[in-house]
Amino acid sequence: MGHRHHHHHHIDADAGDRRVGFAIAVNFLLTAAQIVGGLISGSLALIADALHNLSDAMSLVIAFAARRIARRGADDTMTFGYDRIEVVAALINYTTLILLGLYLGYEAILRFLDPQPVDGWLVVIIAGLALIVDLATAALTWALSKQSVNIRAAFLHNLADALGSVAVIVAGTLIILYDWRLIDPAITLLIAGYILYMSFAEIGGVIRILMLGTPPGLDPEQVMSAVETVRGVAEVHHVHLWQMGEHRHSFDAHLRIAEGQWDNADAVKAEVKALLADRFGVTHSTLEMECARHGCTDARRLGHETAQG
Repeated sequence: MGHRHHHHHHIDADAGDRRVGFAIAVNFLLTAAQIVGGLISGSLALIADALHNLSDAMSLVIAFAARRIARRGADDTMTFGYDRIEVVAALINYTTLILLGLYLGYEAILRFLDPQPVDGWLVVIIAGLALIVDLATAALTWALSKQSVNIRAAFLHNLADALGSVAVIVAGTLIILYDWRLIDPAITLLIAGYILYMSFAEIGGVIRILMLGTPPGLDPEQVMSAVETVRGVAEVHHVHLWQMGEHRHSFDAHLRIAEGQWDNADAVKAEVKALLADRFGVTHSTLEMECARHGCTDARRLGHETAQG
């Protein structure tokens, strides 16, 4: 559940930082090597792959900064703390991936119309080096990617680039053997399509967190019904259920205490909080208690009434 994931999220934070920092340095070196190789060989494909790799490096820089900022505690500016910066970083990274996918698709179409000569051997050698670096970087961030939506975005950047390097190696080989220049834009289109598919599949969950959406896998009606099984709870309303961060679920609501149970209100509240944490992984809950006679009337079960404009 959510609270268990939150526990693992901060394990070996310094070791994770070292991994990400090393991955950043290696990716910047690879980008420089690809640009030099592209200029020497006259290969636009290599330069385009270098730009893709540069986006990987920048995504890791953003992810690294977000990890550091996210550990800051709450203050008078950010009373909820800084955890959500990782979600913002993931949104930036997925958005850049989408733009990159569209750009690669555009470039591929242009190359179909005007195929360019490519030095196949140099392309294969540098793409092979790039593949090794991409796989090493993906390996460095893989474990962290399972715990953080932010690092997962950076990991997927590298995975996409590794697939791109494989495709470039295949294209370079076919150019060496058959001078088949159309294979370069054809494979580029496939890579662009994969990048777009992957990014659109992941960005929805990021937007859901930023929009204060219900945590995936949690049915609000099921949560409310469970709360109403607690002895002393007559009704629950004005419920909000959302994600503070990827692994922090929050709940706030009004609880109407049953007739004759007001003296036990504190115990009822404690039991509801324990139920939310144990059964649903809700680590932060705020409950407003209402007595049976003076509670809200005709209240919405979910959310509050909003002004109509």
